[in-house]
Amino acid sequence: MLLRNRLERFGLIAVAFHWATGLLFFGLVGVGFTMTRLDPTHPQMFPLFQLHKSLGITMFLLVLMRLAWRGVNVTPLLPQGMLRLEKFAAHATHWALYAGLVLMPLSGWVIVSASPFGIPTIFFGFIELPHLSFVIDSSDREAIGKAASFFHWAAAWTLIGLVMLHAAAALRHHLWLQDNVLKSMWFTRDLFKKERVE
Repeated sequence: MLLRNRLERFGLIAVAFHWATGLLFFGLVGVGFTMTRLDPTHPQMFPLFQLHKSLGITMFLLVLMRLAWRGVNVTPLLPQGMLRLEKFAAHATHWALYAGLVLMPLSGWVIVSASPFGIPTIFFGFIELPHLSFVIDSSDREAIGKAASFFHWAAAWTLIGLVMLHAAAALRHHLWLQDNVLKSMWFTRDLFKKERVE
């Protein structure tokens, strides 16, 4: 199996990280929007809130692992025909996505830490995550919570826009330009072929 990246395509681990991140993102968005539409006294609010926080923690850890894996692998080359501005936009979008996917869970952690209700964060019902002491002890706790909530909301919509842009660019490469960009991040047969030892 092709586990590591090559200059012509991403390896199986990077591909798995990519699509797991995408699925988790849409799960987070779905649960988040459902939460905001429910009455706070709805019996499903607490389980949904805990699920949203658990998924957010998972996203945070997943993106950190993905960045670590990226750091020890080569990054496949973009098509030679791409303009310099297009390459810059592609790289900028990727790093903006990474930044958002790291900062959103952190802002969520600040929100729950600033909440006056003191509701614990229990990771999938097993591990309790402590609140941030610097937020709890701050005299500006309420203001910090409001700022973090605004950032969380704004970042969510920004990330949705970036994901749509990312998907549109991938489809443009695949359907219009007909290059290898989307295929290099897909579960194609060559990923599962036994590698020859030279």
